[in-house]
Amino acid sequence: MKRIITTLVLAAFVLMPSFAQNYTHSRYYNRNTGRLDYSYGTRGSYMNRDTYFGFRVGPAFTTVNSDNPYLDGGKMKTGLNVGVAAGFALTDRAPLFLESGIYYVEKGGKNEKKGLDFTYNLGYVEMPFVLKYAYNIDRTFSIQPFFGGYVACGVAGKIKNFKEREAYNSFDGDKDDTFKRFDAGLRMGVGVGIDLFYADLTYDLGLSNIGNDDFDDAHNSALMLTFGVNF
Repeated sequence: MKRIITTLVLAAFVLMPSFAQNYTHSRYYNRNTGRLDYSYGTRGSYMNRDTYFGFRVGPAFTTVNSDNPYLDGGKMKTGLNVGVAAGFALTDRAPLFLESGIYYVEKGGKNEKKGLDFTYNLGYVEMPFVLKYAYNIDRTFSIQPFFGGYVACGVAGKIKNFKEREAYNSFDGDKDDTFKRFDAGLRMGVGVGIDLFYADLTYDLGLSNIGNDDFDDAHNSALMLTFGVNF
């Protein structure tokens, strides 16, 4: 898990110089201020390219909700959310973007009820796809609501049974009381841009049944507070 996080962070910093060069070609790049101005491109003063890139990092507050008492991690767990994002303008007339990216997100939950004591650590490589509208308040400040979905693949994690003092792979397909690697669901939230700086509050609602037991459902949910910078 630490290797995955380190690789993503290093990749982001390696790619930042090329990202910085690309954003100066954006239709929203204002040469007078040297900043992205999401109302600037709508006045016709833009170049042919219309993309932005960004680095994101922040905490994820997650739960697992399941009919199976051994998989129900309804008590919130805190993890890491880190990755890179890319946005592409969909129209010349309004600052409407399709945004995607790749993230490493630590999800899971805790179960400390009915005599059980479990912690579920679920590490995913996640790819979101959202529509984002950048509503400009002024030349440097914008509010950016978004809605879409995500797909994810579990790559790391452990289930810890503190009562029995045992731990095993969260994605062990041979056990019913473990999780499937594939996950998908809805993503929604709102972001705030100030010059190149960015922050958002995101909610992931898992729609896929991630439980291996055929008779019970299990679903992820995550509330994420993300900080970053756009180029």
